[in-house]
Amino acid sequence: MDTNPYQFLKPVDQRRIFILVLLITLLLVVLNNFINAPLVTAAAPYGIISYELARTSQNALLILESWDELAREHAAFGLGFDYLFMVAYAISIGLACVLSAGALRRRRWPLVGLGFLLAWALWIAASLDAVENIALVTMLFGNISDSWPAIAYWCAMVKFGLVFAGMIYAFYGLVVWLIIREGAQAA
Repeated sequence: MDTNPYQFLKPVDQRRIFILVLLITLLLVVLNNFINAPLVTAAAPYGIISYELARTSQNALLILESWDELAREHAAFGLGFDYLFMVAYAISIGLACVLSAGALRRRRWPLVGLGFLLAWALWIAASLDAVENIALVTMLFGNISDSWPAIAYWCAMVKFGLVFAGMIYAFYGLVVWLIIREGAQAA
């Protein structure tokens, strides 16, 4: 299966867009860390990630009670800002998977098709991230039923799994690309 969300782009354009969006993604990571810094508390040692993975209404309530008004404002802004980040990571990791699949194909290494599948899956991850954020915002504004933390938790777990799988695959492709490149230079 060679279809992927970026097949309409020429390979040279895929590389250029990847580099641009990767830089944007890295900038957004830095900004997210700044925005979410006030969310780190004893009840939320990993800040927003602790909140995403609270899983129960009791845990979510403990986290929310540990945040002062400023932290809650940062959480609200950060959850909105995250929608930009979703698009950036879906494109950057997805394109990395497509580029990696191309490197694997040229070298006749296994798992070429997985890269194209993961490029689509990153958009599923971003969609789950959006649903997760809806649940987190709903709780942030006072509706802490048992379903919202569970929804956020499971969306986050699948999202993190897909993102992690995409990053591992991209690293695999990078290693293969370096081997190809070194082999070409030695020839």
